[in-house]
Amino acid sequence: MAYVAVKGGQQAIKEAEKLLHYYRLKDGEQPIAINQIRTQMRLAVDKAMSEGSLYDPDLAALALKQAEGDAIEASFLLRAFRSTLPRQAYTLAIDTSQMEIVRRISATFKEVPGGQYLGPTRDYTKRLLRMELTEETDTEAQERLAVFLKELNLDAAALASEEVPTFPRVIDLLKEEGLIAGAQKVTSNAAGSVDDITRDAISFPASRSVRLQAMSRGETGALLAFAYSSVRGYGDVHPTIGELRVGYVPVYMPHPIYTEETIALGTVLVTEAEIVVRQQDETTDGAAQFAVGYGLCFGHNEDKAISMGILDQTMQAENPTSPAQDEEFVLYHIDGIESSGFISHFKLPHYVDFQAELQRVRSINRQEENEG
Repeated sequence: MAYVAVKGGQQAIKEAEKLLHYYRLKDGEQPIAINQIRTQMRLAVDKAMSEGSLYDPDLAALALKQAEGDAIEASFLLRAFRSTLPRQAYTLAIDTSQMEIVRRISATFKEVPGGQYLGPTRDYTKRLLRMELTEETDTEAQERLAVFLKELNLDAAALASEEVPTFPRVIDLLKEEGLIAGAQKVTSNAAGSVDDITRDAISFPASRSVRLQAMSRGETGALLAFAYSSVRGYGDVHPTIGELRVGYVPVYMPHPIYTEETIALGTVLVTEAEIVVRQQDETTDGAAQFAVGYGLCFGHNEDKAISMGILDQTMQAENPTSPAQDEEFVLYHIDGIESSGFISHFKLPHYVDFQAELQRVRSINRQEENEG
């Protein structure tokens, strides 16, 4: 495709940008505070952080405000800002077994070690509009909080003295029975380090680390669509959620001077999913076992983590027969920022391109008329 530089229109572009700011404020309402977006639109903030590949709730909230709620645009802003930041060091791999649980469920076993924690979820609620929220006041919100906290009857001193509980992995129960096939590891590349898609372009066949990285910052809807296509029959993965966790995990990095020590940088909220997939049918040769697909992303985004786990297994097909099994097809089309950018570029001038096509069509028609 040919591109030709277009001159002119600079003043019109500046005025269009002014109009954009006007439309955000034209109704005279109080501007939304960043902390309001961060706390009351938490799931949108988490999605923007994940797809923007930058963990910063305040900046994600700012991006959503600037983008007027456009999730893809907000992620684009975050990704662009991320590209300006220097890389100081690499953190150590997070240990999700030390997760401070917010939510933890399993669809494989009813009774699991440590118990199931529903946490904050709409999975079991009716999808009905709560009309009372249209005129919710600060007083009503504070009263609702007070009632909830009173029902909990929290003892701050007792809580401070207790250790944060950790939970064993549900998948380990199946491993003990020898029912889990050998796990596919995130292997190192020829240089002895894990592949980094922010430094090197994706090439195929892709390593598992590349696939997981690309999916972890892929667009939620795209991942969901590919995973859905597989479980509907355009693939052979029939998943069960071994365990789904949402919680805070500590992040460490090696000490810059004393390399044998580590520094705690803080905690990040992540969603982790381990998907159990039957690997081999009982009627075939060899023992029937389960394989495990893995998904993890920033923030509270269960659909994305589950879809990642499904696609992690789907893309391991040796002979792809469906789109969701073709890693090249999947990985090239799940990045919402790249796909949005390419689709948006069609709004830019294509005058020369179209005139060339127009002349060709007219020439073909004239030739057919002359021959007729």
